[in-house]
Amino acid sequence: MDRGEQGLLRTDPVPEEGEDVAATISTTETLSEEEREELRRELAKVEEEIQTLSQVLAAKEKHLAEIKRKLGISSLQELKQNIAKGWQDVTATSAYKKTSETLTQAGQKASAAFSSVGSVITKKLEDVKNSPTFKSFEEKVENLKSKVGGTKPAGGDFGEVLNSAANASATATEPLPEPTQESL
Repeated sequence: MDRGEQGLLRTDPVPEEGEDVAATISTTETLSEEEREELRRELAKVEEEIQTLSQVLAAKEKHLAEIKRKLGISSLQELKQNIAKGWQDVTATSAYKKTSETLTQAGQKASAAFSSVGSVITKKLEDVKNSPTFKSFEEKVENLKSKVGGTKPAGGDFGEVLNSAANASATATEPLPEPTQESL
């Protein structure tokens, strides 16, 4: 196996950002003084490049902030734009579209089910209202109303009949006021 192939298969750890490169060189490797000097020059060069890049990045960020300030772009506006863009990206996904379609179909089916349940309940209430038992009860309430002193002829609205019967019943059961010392 030649050195190029071995380089691809190396299992040595790669130094992390900020990790001291010198600490990753095994102590069994011996470097000549020339190699050490070359590595030191390369290290100084890379450190200088990093410093330069950091300065350039800071200057670019400052320039960016100045441009945004001149354009009147605030952090809140940027946040709104980012949220709008994010929402637009979400709604463009196939998963969102499928979910939306499924929920729409489920809503339509639920609406149809509630509508049919409402129709069934309405029909059942009409059946109850037209049943002989209910008719008999309605007649008895109307008779009671007329006996209590209703002025309307029998056959009025059933809700009015119930309200007036309840009012008549409440008036009949109210206690008489207690006599006071003055009335004696």
